[in-house]
Amino acid sequence: MTLEALADAIRKYMTQWPSEAETAQRYLDLLVHPDAFERTHLPGHITGSAFLVDPAFTHTLLVHHAKLNRWLQPGGHADGDQYVAGVARREANEETGVMQLDLLQPDIFDLDVHPIPERKDFPAHDHYDVRYLFRASMDEQVVVSEESFDVRWVPLAELERYNAEPSLLRLRAKLPR
Repeated sequence: MTLEALADAIRKYMTQWPSEAETAQRYLDLLVHPDAFERTHLPGHITGSAFLVDPAFTHTLLVHHAKLNRWLQPGGHADGDQYVAGVARREANEETGVMQLDLLQPDIFDLDVHPIPERKDFPAHDHYDVRYLFRASMDEQVVVSEESFDVRWVPLAELERYNAEPSLLRLRAKLPR
């Protein structure tokens, strides 16, 4: 995916979710920077993540992120890769061990800008997370990576027990009915 294709996808997202136009515009503003896909770009950079759902749309696969100590969807840094759906797939594979993922829609599923706290080796910054929707089988064995404490299929009806942030709860609200 080219930079212009991603910008077009973000503009399309703006028309689909007009209440999120301000957030989407922040992405378009970021994309004018040549290093927007590099983790060293501050004050923020592009990341990609995957909302993984089972075929019945009743569960999602979450990782208990070790550095942030929160339950989240798998995802991570683009590291220069402008094909953010591919970044999301790669990160989901690495963080969950689930290899068979079906991209359910080529369009962006969700956008979220969230702060990442300062660490001793890196300042606080924002992740401009581009999120895609994938289907995976609950029968495929999950693996806990070194980046996580746990990986678990979570009933969508119980998301709040794991993480009540609106950014995660939008998954349930935006799922096709």
